[in-house]
Amino acid sequence: MSKAKKIKDLEALLYNLELELTKTKQVLGELTGRTSSDAANYSLKAAQVGKQIDGDEGLVVEGVFNGQIMIGPDGKQYSVPANYASKSKLVEGDILKLTISLDGSFIFKQIAPVERARLVGHLIKDRNTNEFVVLAGDKIYKLLMASVTYFKGEEGDEVVILVPKGSESGWAAVENIIKINNHKKISTDELDFSL
Repeated sequence: MSKAKKIKDLEALLYNLELELTKTKQVLGELTGRTSSDAANYSLKAAQVGKQIDGDEGLVVEGVFNGQIMIGPDGKQYSVPANYASKSKLVEGDILKLTISLDGSFIFKQIAPVERARLVGHLIKDRNTNEFVVLAGDKIYKLLMASVTYFKGEEGDEVVILVPKGSESGWAAVENIIKINNHKKISTDELDFSL
């Protein structure tokens, strides 16, 4: 086995170990009550800033995006198409307007984006959920699969993500993926540590 292959194998193992360690720390924090209290309560925010108007065009609802869905001022949840959320690079806390037209079609529009922070992390496939996540620093962020698919992301790639600035979030928007050459999915069974 070449030295370059051994390095790649060790990097993949390290990323997976970091992911498991971070997940363990998050569970421990939840159990001990030492998790960040900055996590936004999107239902409360939606009740404060959102509104609902029944007009000539149909029903207009303004609400808050929570990473996957929009929460209206009355607590109702509205599915945001993953392609729209990915393409618009929506992040948790963004204010959206949904127009439900008289023919029943849903039209979303971002009307008040929150301030964003840009982070760089690594794309990792969570072995428990089989979904892609980003490990950036000591935090794990969930991603919309549509974003990973659009950029043709693979495990081990570097990912530039957007998150709400100054507040905790569980989801991130993918701004870009930096391809890492010559990587493949590996399991710890395939690793050869002999030098």
